[in-house]
Amino acid sequence: VQLQASGGGLVQAGGSLRLSCVASGITFGWYGMGWFRQAPGKERELVASISRSADSTDYADSVKGRFTISRDNAKNGVYLQLTSLKPEDTAVYYCAAAYRTDTSSRARDYNWWGQGTLVTVSS
Repeated sequence: VQLQASGGGLVQAGGSLRLSCVASGITFGWYGMGWFRQAPGKERELVASISRSADSTDYADSVKGRFTISRDNAKNGVYLQLTSLKPEDTAVYYCAAAYRTDTSSRARDYNWWGQGTLVTVSS
């Protein structure tokens, strides 16, 4: 099983990025998907999650209205559009897959994790 995340980088405050995560080795449509992030010295937190059929999403309050999660089951991909970025969004972003689970904010519900992609927002 592999979750390959990409799309991170250095961006100025107010800018945008699009993160992508492609899964292999799993039946993608059986998994709810999530994006988590971890900043230096902080705990890992849920950013957004999306149900298996993409009919339900959940967001951290800090990113509502700025980030959008989506998925394409035909391409085994989950995406996170980040807009209006702030310096406090700086973190390593991880995609994760939760078996037979729809949206969940609990890291323990996720069975598989990607390697992370670094997002750095400069002020």
